[in-house]
Amino acid sequence: MNGNPRHVLCFGELLLRLAAPHGEALLQGTRLDAHFGGAEGNVAVAIARLGRPAAMVSALPDDAVGDAAIDSLRKAGVDTSRVVRTTGRMGLYFFTPTAGGSVIYDRADSAFAATRDYDWPALLEGAGWLHLSGIIPALGPEMAEVGLAAIAAARAAGVRVSFDGNFRGSLWARWCADPGPILADYIGGADLLFGSHRDLSLALGREFGGTPEVQQHDAAQAAFERFPQLAAVAATNRAIVSADHHRLSARIDARSEACATPAIEVSGVVDRIGTGDAFAAGVLARIDDGLETAAHTGLALAALKHGIAGDHSTATQRDLAAFAGGLADVRR
Repeated sequence: MNGNPRHVLCFGELLLRLAAPHGEALLQGTRLDAHFGGAEGNVAVAIARLGRPAAMVSALPDDAVGDAAIDSLRKAGVDTSRVVRTTGRMGLYFFTPTAGGSVIYDRADSAFAATRDYDWPALLEGAGWLHLSGIIPALGPEMAEVGLAAIAAARAAGVRVSFDGNFRGSLWARWCADPGPILADYIGGADLLFGSHRDLSLALGREFGGTPEVQQHDAAQAAFERFPQLAAVAATNRAIVSADHHRLSARIDARSEACATPAIEVSGVVDRIGTGDAFAAGVLARIDDGLETAAHTGLALAALKHGIAGDHSTATQRDLAAFAGGLADVRR
């Protein structure tokens, strides 16, 4: 996307996150910390923070909470003119920041889940990429069709599609015992997939063995054989040394080349939520500059997000430059 003014259009649900303060169980005390999030919105914010054009398509209640969610995107530089305002409620999730973190969703019948009709030809105008995730079909069969319609419209308009598997077992369990075929339909329309070998095992109905790097390589090659449209598969690999010390690396496989980064140490972990979205944003922002640049940018943005509270990345190009200069540990 370097030098390309066409924006990344992110489509997905915006959520209000209510989190227990660090060191407390959920509702142990009298306070919950509020942040706005949602996977695709996180990607839009992270891209915009880097100075790249990003826009959001979603649906929010036409009330004060919806206004605040819009403001959280606007202040990062995201174009929110395509967000539908309607009746209903905003989806929530409750987060307990334990060592692994735990999430409770409260998003049934949200304004986003109830919105079906989008004018995709108009919404996609000026877009270079459409980015969406597997959370959309996990919300129910109707939303699964909405996401596929968005992908079909992007393909018809010549807009590239980025898809993040973002498997959410608790959401799928409400309505679908075998999400693999649906996820395969989504991957089949994507140019760029953010997904681990576990995501591809689910979509392809097969397992991959060996070391993490071999598993990811073999899964990517199997995906290329199954999905002719797919051009690249990107993923991170995480080793947890302790609750606040992780080891992170990144890999991007294309059909004729691959790039795997060395692992970096991420210490002083503050908040792991949104780190995968930050990785996706970094890759999307630099994918047209080559796999190595995209992989290292995504990894740097993901590492920096570990030191930022809330779902949204606040890292800028200046932060990336400082990181590349040797600040491999997350700054606190």
